[in-house]
Amino acid sequence: MAQAGKGRLNYRCPSCFLRDLDIDMFYDKEKEEYYCLRCQYTGKEADVLKGNEQVRTRYRAMYQRFTKFDFD
Repeated sequence: MAQAGKGRLNYRCPSCFLRDLDIDMFYDKEKEEYYCLRCQYTGKEADVLKGNEQVRTRYRAMYQRFTKFDFD
């Protein structure tokens, strides 16, 4: 997805990203916070980064191949 142009960096909305939607957030200079147009999520930069990091734990083993399963 292309950079929206209104924010400083291209951050994904943590709420939408949990539902596998890749939605960019916009930055409000007056309130100094990011907001999502789709789900009305708002938060400071630290909150957005924390939320995105929590979502990334879902994909931490995406490039790892599992060949042995020890469930016993």
